[in-house]
Amino acid sequence: MIRLNEIIDRVAKYNPEADLDLIRRAYIFSARAHAGQLRQSGEPYLIHPLEVANQLANMRLDVASVATGLLHDTLEDCEQVNIERLTEVFGKEIAGLVDGVTKIGRMSFGSSAEAQAENFKKIILATAKDIRVILIKLADRLHNMRTIEHLNKEKQQRVARETMEIYAPLAQRLGMQAVKTELEDLSFRVLNSDEYYKITLKLKKGRREREKYVQEVIRLLKEILDEHGIKADVMGRIKNVHSIASKMTSQGLSFEQVYDLIAFRIVVEGLQDCYEVLGVIHSIWKPVPGRFKDYIALPKDNMYKSLHTTVIGPYGERVEIQIRTNEMHALAEEGIAAHWRYKQGVDFNPQDDHKFAWLRRLLEWQRDLEDPEEFLNSVKLDLFPDEVYVFTPHGDVKSFPKGATPIDFAYSIHTEVGNSVSGARVNGSLVPLKYQLKSGERVEIITSKSARPSRDWMKIVKTPQARNKINSFLKREERARAMSLGRSLLEKALRRYKISLNKVERDERIEEIAKKFGAGNFEGLLTLIGFGKVTTKPVVSEFAPQAASDKPEPKQEGGAISKILSPLRGRNRGIRVSGVDDVVFRIARCCNPLPGEPIVGFITRGRGVTIHSTDCPEVEAEEEERKVEVEWDLAANDLSQATIRITSEDIPGMLAAISKVISTESVNITRVHIETTHDKQADHTFSLQVRDVKQLDHMIRALRKIKGVIRVERMRNPVGG
Repeated sequence: MIRLNEIIDRVAKYNPEADLDLIRRAYIFSARAHAGQLRQSGEPYLIHPLEVANQLANMRLDVASVATGLLHDTLEDCEQVNIERLTEVFGKEIAGLVDGVTKIGRMSFGSSAEAQAENFKKIILATAKDIRVILIKLADRLHNMRTIEHLNKEKQQRVARETMEIYAPLAQRLGMQAVKTELEDLSFRVLNSDEYYKITLKLKKGRREREKYVQEVIRLLKEILDEHGIKADVMGRIKNVHSIASKMTSQGLSFEQVYDLIAFRIVVEGLQDCYEVLGVIHSIWKPVPGRFKDYIALPKDNMYKSLHTTVIGPYGERVEIQIRTNEMHALAEEGIAAHWRYKQGVDFNPQDDHKFAWLRRLLEWQRDLEDPEEFLNSVKLDLFPDEVYVFTPHGDVKSFPKGATPIDFAYSIHTEVGNSVSGARVNGSLVPLKYQLKSGERVEIITSKSARPSRDWMKIVKTPQARNKINSFLKREERARAMSLGRSLLEKALRRYKISLNKVERDERIEEIAKKFGAGNFEGLLTLIGFGKVTTKPVVSEFAPQAASDKPEPKQEGGAISKILSPLRGRNRGIRVSGVDDVVFRIARCCNPLPGEPIVGFITRGRGVTIHSTDCPEVEAEEEERKVEVEWDLAANDLSQATIRITSEDIPGMLAAISKVISTESVNITRVHIETTHDKQADHTFSLQVRDVKQLDHMIRALRKIKGVIRVERMRNPVGG
């Protein structure tokens, strides 16, 4: 618990001439007003205003702001306190600040959304008069989020969502990076706790190595800068959880694929030093193209100034480096709080400062939009330029990452709506499910009882919520089908020894036996049998020991896969799946493997087995439990489709020469497309029928020997695919 003397000492340190008695009087007034009141945690209520005042002192704000932090809840929560009383005791300045921060909790609203909108509207109006209002409000929200675990779950969700939608973006707009980052992480922990703790655990596992790497890079940077006579402070930090999660979502990455988890800051004395440091770093470490930003020459709207570059640092790791002066660093971390300090003694009005054009814009909207909820919706659209805000048929606003589709929208309404979505209307017009939503659009979902999620949806949805729900549905459906099949197979195998499945289910050892085969329970064991991961013979042997020495029934090992795919049998032509010869398969268009190449198969609902080359990037996204062993039936005489692209000089007779080589190799041409380029070259695309990859490779080597041929490459995607 923070104590008053600690706050006073902190203020005296950065402002020796401060009226510290004003802070003491505010503390006494607040203590009397809140006497007997408790927080949800059971602690004395006074702890909260003390923490808010301490946060404002950490921002190094003036005495009036710190005093307001101590008094900020007295108007709202203490019946004996009114605006006249505050004005009488503390003057108009502090009374006005307290009034600006106070919620309109005593008014009656038609809905919580209306109350939220009206509260925010009042804060914006008060902020326009005095920028300190929003700084105090952010300090208040920060402490409330730090102690949010004491609220009930429903209120936690509401407060966290409001923080993520309004207060974190406001902190970002005000340039208060430290506050914004903490608010995002605290909100994310409530709104998506599973993902939050998953990332936190992964960060914790590699913390020692990362900390060691950070210290090594800091040491190297300091040595290099010292050699060039540049005085600088060098700092390293691990990026916050929410920013890592956002990058994973927006770019479709796994945690392991997020390379720039660490950022370094170099703080120098003067502007010229910034560019000198940049030159030194680029001379020793190779910069990553497209990752340099000059926010000094072109500052952000929130006053942020810095040089950003990403380089390939020690051990080939990507290293993000930010270079700035001390003043820039203060503005980057504290934003408007630091800006306000620099402006003290000057007639600072945010309406006159070009850096707050966005605040003027909010004020204009407030005058134009009488409906507070409509005003709040407009504010959200402005605060989230990198996100999409769309409207439901009832006028509610929903936010999504850029690129989100109607499927994301459907799952945001309800899981069942997402699972049964069959179409969508945007602004009254029908759109495909892959349509990318744009801000301001009105979206209506069309559902059908016969509609079901498709695995293809996983490639187009952007929100973790939609992706998780789709994946969950597909897994449940496949597990149910596998469990049903496993039950049938085990029942048949047991019948051979005159044992009923019901008797096995009632056996007191069944849970122990299931665990022996790697299943959590009997249903899990049936599922493993259905997926072909466990055969029936060893399971039956647990109940009929003689089964262990009996000869297996023909093709028992491949029985599960065979029956899963039984409706699709009879068209294999050149592929063997887990010892079953007559299963439908399809060659994946993403890699188009040819006979002779290493391959792997995955069971695909309604489409048999999909065949990928083992090095296809799509393989990583497939589920291990759907994987089946496959191999080429090289005795088959079927031909496979392959596509090649030949780049050559644009000279007469080239097509004839190429065609002759292809014909000599006994390869059939099914399609040709030729384009000439501006640099007197020609691109020839051939669709071919080949026996196997060996024949294709031999032909490609022969084509490369033709005079005038520049390049020959195999295209993984077939023409027209």
